[in-house]
Amino acid sequence: MKYRSTRNGRLQVSLSQAIQDGLAIDGGLYVPAAMPRLEPASFAGLDSPGVTAVTLLRPFFAEDPLTEHLEEIVDEAFNFPAPLIASPGSSALVLELFHGPTGAFKDFGARFLAACLARVRRQAGRPLTIVVATSGDTGGAIAAAFHRRAGFRVVLLYPIHGVSKWQERQLCCWDDNVTTFAVHGDFDDCQRLARLALTDPGLRASIELSSANSINVGRLLAQMAIIAAASLGVGSTAGHKAGFVIPSGNLGHALACVWAREAGLPVGGILLAHNANRTVPDYFADGRWRPRPSIATIATAMDVGNPGNMERLMDLYPEHNLIVTHLACDSVDDASIRARIGAEASCGQLLCPHTAVAAEAWHRLPAPERERYRWVIVATAHPAKFMEVVEPLIGRRLVPPPNFAQLLERPLRRREIAADFDALRGELLAA
Repeated sequence: MKYRSTRNGRLQVSLSQAIQDGLAIDGGLYVPAAMPRLEPASFAGLDSPGVTAVTLLRPFFAEDPLTEHLEEIVDEAFNFPAPLIASPGSSALVLELFHGPTGAFKDFGARFLAACLARVRRQAGRPLTIVVATSGDTGGAIAAAFHRRAGFRVVLLYPIHGVSKWQERQLCCWDDNVTTFAVHGDFDDCQRLARLALTDPGLRASIELSSANSINVGRLLAQMAIIAAASLGVGSTAGHKAGFVIPSGNLGHALACVWAREAGLPVGGILLAHNANRTVPDYFADGRWRPRPSIATIATAMDVGNPGNMERLMDLYPEHNLIVTHLACDSVDDASIRARIGAEASCGQLLCPHTAVAAEAWHRLPAPERERYRWVIVATAHPAKFMEVVEPLIGRRLVPPPNFAQLLERPLRRREIAADFDALRGELLAA
């Protein structure tokens, strides 16, 4: 299996190289040169995300040195549950992906990526610097996965006024090989700085660089496996395909869901649920791609005005009529998010703002479409990460899960930086 750049199909590398580079040298994103196709029957008898992941990912790892380590990589990364539960207030199911160490779905991809890179870099002489732009959850998950791992240095970039209070505490509680920068800008500024660092020839000549954002294909493979396992679980119990409602910002999880369907898993409808940042919904509406500055919402991790993974979606579906045929899209404003959190709480279901975006998008589907699939609302973060939003709406205190609570007790460490590449470049070279 080779991985090619979205900008040059002749630029192809191994899986190990794609994971280590993060971003292709031409600035493109790595995608499978040919998408493997699997039959659902090949997963018969597999009943957990871990064993599903091994079967699903073997062809994606084919002929790469990482193949011999696949099972141990999966065991290391997928060691917490991803329950699929009934939603008390609807016929939908809820896929809870927030039971990892930082209370967010990105723990799966972060730990998988760390396990892969630790084996790819086993004989490396120089440390690898991983630059991460984060709108809240990615940075904490990557920091937790790589903290005090020999041979790695992590640099987190987050918008100084663009994350929740609890997300910020989780981003700024690290020491040793993790450095956190609060950027005077928005998430798109952070993403721009990370891309510039990864493609700057002079910087790359001085230090080894990679990315752990969802532009890194290693993250997507792990997230694809989680979707695959859920789709198989729904298919075995409901007798028909699952549909997925994905809270969407940088489109990494959405892309992973699309890849799972393209690989032959029983995934039916895919609904991209966005907040008030309407770059993608507007493209679905009129076919014009117009990236723009992000706007702040209470679903902070989805405040993205120029989603990086749209390049992969457009590579797969190069024409507007194709993308709107294969995917649906909706946009939910803050007032509707708040109303949905309150409505679900009255039924006994606690949602973070991002999951509430997905739940609201599901409720807006026409009745025939809701009945077409067994819809799964993807719950991406623990509601306690957004206490300042959720608690006033439900009228009671939230208790953080133990792993998350331990992180919140650590002292805060961060440095402020301008949204300027020269400033970041100097920091990276000075360390």
